Amino acid sequence: MSQPPWLEKLFKTIDAKDAEGFAEFLTEDAVFRFGNGEPARGKKAVRDAVASFFAGVKSLRHTVRESWSHPDAVVMHGEVTYTRHDGSQLSVPFANVFKLDGRLVREYLVFADASKLWA
Repeated sequence: MSQPPWLEKLFKTIDAKDAEGFAEFLTEDAVFRFGNGEPARGKKAVRDAVASFFAGVKSLRHTVRESWSHPDAVVMHGEVTYTRHDGSQLSVPFANVFKLDGRLVREYLVFADASKLWA
């Protein structure tokens, strides 16, 4: 699987629950949308939304299975395992679309069914 070098760094940052580090991968006008949720618009709003999500789980771990690169986009899929604060886990498949502006993400779309995470 060939993927941009920054992609592995991005997922290490996410799995470390580092919202500030995550924001460094974004353009100032970035848009982030998780599933059918309302999109967060702007780097600060995205950082805050991601920080709030991170606070809701004890940990998370992504395994990227495949990715496809285009000059201004990356598409990938894999599995994410969430560990809840009570120690129980939920693993679900995900697909992400990154629309790029140079080396930064201007639109980050997450397609995953995490509805059972807080059930």
